[in-house]
Amino acid sequence: MAKKILVIDDEPHVVKYITAFLEDSGYDTCSASNGEEGIEVLKKEKPDLVTLDLQMPGDTGTRFYRNMTKSKEFKDVPVIVISGIPGRHLAVSKPVAVFEKPIDRDALLDAVKKSLGE
Repeated sequence: MAKKILVIDDEPHVVKYITAFLEDSGYDTCSASNGEEGIEVLKKEKPDLVTLDLQMPGDTGTRFYRNMTKSKEFKDVPVIVISGIPGRHLAVSKPVAVFEKPIDRDALLDAVKKSLGE
């Protein structure tokens, strides 16, 4: 069974790009367009990994991360930050990797594999 990755970003073209790339690499994906929706999808889909944009309308990526890590069920799900804002490494206390947009696909895939123990 393929590992599942939740992609959270408010830009539809970014979500489409990342999910297509991950699916082509053999992963199942699900997505959300903000932190609030991300929590709903997280609870429903129970992903193995989350890629997270930080700056989004409504619930930000930082707020999503705080809410996710309060849950015993999800506090250990690895998070890869993909953002275009400075200081992004400070917004999430324990990201497994941090990427700037535009994304280096090979580096992202390496980080995903490492995070999932592949």
